[in-house]
Amino acid sequence: MSGYVLPEPSPRAAELRSAMEQFVRERVLPAEAAYAEYRRSAGPDDHTVPPVVEELKREAKAAGLWNLFLPAESGLTQLEYAPIAELSGWSLELAPEAINGQAPDTGNMELLHLLGSDEQRRDWLKPLLDGEIRSAFAMTEPDVASSDATNIATRIERDGDEYVITGRKWWTSGAMDPRCAFFIVMGKTDPSAPAHRQQSMVLVPRDTPGVEVVRDHPVFGHHDQHGHAEVTFTGARVPVTNVIGEEGGGFAAAQARLGPGRIHHCMRALGAAERALALLVRRAKDRVAFGAPLAEQGVVQHQIAESRLEIEQARLLCHHTAHVIDTEGNKAARNLVAMAKIAVPRAATSVIDRAIQVHGGAGVSDTTPLAAMYGWHRAMRLFDGPDEVHLRSLAKAELRATPILPA
Repeated sequence: MSGYVLPEPSPRAAELRSAMEQFVRERVLPAEAAYAEYRRSAGPDDHTVPPVVEELKREAKAAGLWNLFLPAESGLTQLEYAPIAELSGWSLELAPEAINGQAPDTGNMELLHLLGSDEQRRDWLKPLLDGEIRSAFAMTEPDVASSDATNIATRIERDGDEYVITGRKWWTSGAMDPRCAFFIVMGKTDPSAPAHRQQSMVLVPRDTPGVEVVRDHPVFGHHDQHGHAEVTFTGARVPVTNVIGEEGGGFAAAQARLGPGRIHHCMRALGAAERALALLVRRAKDRVAFGAPLAEQGVVQHQIAESRLEIEQARLLCHHTAHVIDTEGNKAARNLVAMAKIAVPRAATSVIDRAIQVHGGAGVSDTTPLAAMYGWHRAMRLFDGPDEVHLRSLAKAELRATPILPA
């Protein structure tokens, strides 16, 4: 790594990053109050879309801040997209969707872009890219340890020209949104095949008979607008042409989908950490205790310094990973992606937790965004693979590697 220097962004990428910062500061952050008021008035069981979301989407499109996550659409590298995605993490409920860079849709769009048929791209990818619909990804199951994807028990059985889908999923993010038009469902098409060829992914329209969205699951008591739903598939039938890629290719498709998706989550988490640190610093300067501003207390100074240190370390790892994806591909970056997926959420939750502590009671209430931010980024250490799975993969890779120095 000696002398390692990341490439400079192109002039266009730098302009888009500047435009994104202006958009977030001048339009997104001020819109949070209207978004929150709509959600409070509607109640946690209502998942209709606050009008301000569509307003911001129109403005982002007009500003050229649209579909920047997908290199084929934007012309940006993953490294060039990283600071833009980070800025969207400042307002996780608003900014990512405003630029059509929200999970799980970005992963689903990447998957359809890579593996979708012409018909799938026309009917489902295009309206997603246009921001006209939303989608969901149904992989995790309540009855098995889904951190081991080979455990997944949902059956996708062929019956002539159709697949019959039977199973129970949960944490199907996006399924509560009224704009959710389809699910990408992962299940077993051939339980007798080798472990990594048993599964397939199929596209299932939401209105398919036999599909039931059962309920939403809160994250640390917080119900978001898009929801994280339990969904059952009871003899749901779709044409065999709805398979994504090839039958038996579900595991490989999941890896293709999750690689960029994981690093995009990390990019946004850095933005949340930066906002939390900004809130921490402002509170420390404004709040007086025991005769002096908190900022003059050694313990608070220590917290601020540790937070900056963790953010910068995490950002370097995230950007290095993005650069390897750009130059060598997802497979070459898989261990770095695993490292980032562990390190960045850890850093973000540490910084957010310190900000909560300095805010006292305000930090655990809804008078600041910190409690909701903590809940989401703590959950991030579970979704897209828990820390333990990534640590296991890294350990195996290290054990296989040739030592740099003799023992």
